[in-house]
Amino acid sequence: MKKQMILLFLFAGLFQVSAQKYATKTGNLKFEASADSFEEVAAENKNTSAILDSGTGDVAVLALMKGFRFKVALMEEHFNENYVESDKFPKASFKGKIEDFDASKLSASSKPVKISGDLTLHGKTKKITVNSKIQKSDDKITITGSFEVKAEDFDIEIPKLVSKKIAEKIKVSFNLPLTKM
Repeated sequence: MKKQMILLFLFAGLFQVSAQKYATKTGNLKFEASADSFEEVAAENKNTSAILDSGTGDVAVLALMKGFRFKVALMEEHFNENYVESDKFPKASFKGKIEDFDASKLSASSKPVKISGDLTLHGKTKKITVNSKIQKSDDKITITGSFEVKAEDFDIEIPKLVSKKIAEKIKVSFNLPLTKM
């Protein structure tokens, strides 16, 4: 019995060591909230951080709200001061898990996966499931995908004066090129 316990702990340790963590600080996160016939409401954050545990499929993503860049500087200012209140809520985060994840089955061709977890924005957390794609090439795993959110789900108030100029559903897309840590 004692030998079996020692072998079990040794085996568990081997699997833990073989699991790799992959990360990026240059992930790309975009959102589009444009309404038809009005000025484009879109921004991009090219400094999104993310980490993937290849042993468990756990994923964590972090974006600083002031990292989003708009084509129009005034729009960026309104976004930070009036809508997401970046000084009060400086970041958005996602913590989740890739469903049925098996790193050994990854290849250079994209494979569809579902990622479920908690999205936190503007101090509110909501469970979401995202249809994504994942691929592995050499020592790099890339996760891409998109989903939609509503500002009201995160208590982000859109003044009536501009509500027709901003889409009710905000399209969010991401590209996370992760490398071994």
